[in-house]
Amino acid sequence: MNTFELIITTPDGHVFRDQVQCLSLRGADGDLAVMAGHVPLMTSVKPGEIIIQSGEDSIRVGAVQGGLLSVAKDAVTLLAADFSWKE
Repeated sequence: MNTFELIITTPDGHVFRDQVQCLSLRGADGDLAVMAGHVPLMTSVKPGEIIIQSGEDSIRVGAVQGGLLSVAKDAVTLLAADFSWKE
């Protein structure tokens, strides 16, 4: 499966930077899943859970407290007000 670079940044600095297959979160207009080749967009992010899939068996879950998501050709950047990993 194709991948893209995901960068998650908070006011304290980078929290995550890696190649991933899929990012799922809640945007301004509802739930959103981003995969490689997604159309470019920019949207606000609502507080809630985000799911990052890096491979078939590699899924990480985190919580974001709002922010801004920028989807470009080969990279996705999440500027989060606050972010934490769920256990």
